[in-house]
Amino acid sequence: MNPLQLVHILRKGTTYSGAEPETMAILRDAVPRAGTRSLSAAVDIQAGAEAAFSLLCAVEKWPVWLSFLRSAELVDPATPLGPGSEIRVRSAVPGDPHQLFEVDYFITNYQLSLVGAYSVRRRLDFRLERKTSRCKLHLRLEYPAYGGRLAMLYDSLRAGRKLATQMEESVVHFKHLAEYRADAKDELLADF
Repeated sequence: MNPLQLVHILRKGTTYSGAEPETMAILRDAVPRAGTRSLSAAVDIQAGAEAAFSLLCAVEKWPVWLSFLRSAELVDPATPLGPGSEIRVRSAVPGDPHQLFEVDYFITNYQLSLVGAYSVRRRLDFRLERKTSRCKLHLRLEYPAYGGRLAMLYDSLRAGRKLATQMEESVVHFKHLAEYRADAKDELLADF
């Protein structure tokens, strides 16, 4: 068998490889829907899930660490972030209009998931995995890729590559923001 096994994506979202029996399926949420492109990144954070999640819920600060966004804001800042909240996002691509996302999953200190208000093919997922005194952030972005397999290939070589790099850099920025302690500067200078 060829060492690079082909992966078949069927309409129902089940994925099989050449070595797996056809009865073994990967979770539906892990497989992108047809016509969508999915990118993900993850990073270990040396801070608690509570601190990381509070930073994650500061929507106005997303452009600081999410390099592919120019602005992000709650549509109704008077209401707290939760299921049904609407978030207006503007991408860093010049000329792109604001996009409206709605929070469809919100589990405190664990998951924040946004879905496009006018297109369910756009999704932005943040998930925190608690590991004793530290945690791990998983970031996943799904967006439409129209034009069939050729367009998806073109997107993966051009815009998808840049976006994947920006996502990797973004999770590292988030890690540094979550781990930052203002009192640590005083600890370094204490013995002088």
